[in-house]
Amino acid sequence: MDRHPGHEAQNEARREMRAGNVHSLRDIERSVLPTMRGTQYLGPEYDPEAMAYRLKFIRDGRVTFVDVDARTGQVLSRTR
Repeated sequence: MDRHPGHEAQNEARREMRAGNVHSLRDIERSVLPTMRGTQYLGPEYDPEAMAYRLKFIRDGRVTFVDVDARTGQVLSRTR
């Protein structure tokens, strides 16, 4: 059993990126981070079933999630 369940999702994201099916995390971050000025970036998660990245930010103690379609790079939602 994998002691780090996030590793499998990361590996899946890499496989999909190499196959040309999804944008790289760097590309997604390059697009989203400038739109989140004034926040601290806490990091990403990848959902292989949805083929989406979830980027996590915090500002003034409030967490914001930005969900991005990994195939198109389009922001799907922002939740606070």
